[in-house]
Amino acid sequence: MIILGIDPGTATTGFGVIKKNKQQIEYINHGIIATTPKEATHQRLKKLYLELNRVIQKFKPDVLAVEKLFFFKNLKTALPVSEARGVILLAAAQKKIALVQFTPLEVKTGICGYGRAEKKQVQKMVKEILCLERVPKPDDAADALAIAICCSYFYKN
Repeated sequence: MIILGIDPGTATTGFGVIKKNKQQIEYINHGIIATTPKEATHQRLKKLYLELNRVIQKFKPDVLAVEKLFFFKNLKTALPVSEARGVILLAAAQKKIALVQFTPLEVKTGICGYGRAEKKQVQKMVKEILCLERVPKPDDAADALAIAICCSYFYKN
């Protein structure tokens, strides 16, 4: 089963791709889809949509796991993230890909066993779980891999 993890954002959307075979998890790829504030919002969302579709076409995931916006501190960031999530959910629906959503607390609990784990702890566990030489960069891509790993633990197709 191929899992595409997504950490949504308008400026930077992280993605991480893993493969789960029985009890093994195999790293495939990770990266980001970046836009610039110079672009109009609708152009940024269009770029996210087109690039995400390229990622989906390239890796052909069986399931897409995305971070759920559960709690926000700043409305100015929550709204653009919600717009990006809408684009991501639409892409999954159009491609008929199973969709799973996790809160940050659920991801941290799934990866570290502790819902209040620090970002560095999560990144170190991603490195260990996927047997990588170093922590994946940038942070958004590492977060996306964490979401994909969490999905591999809890998703039953």
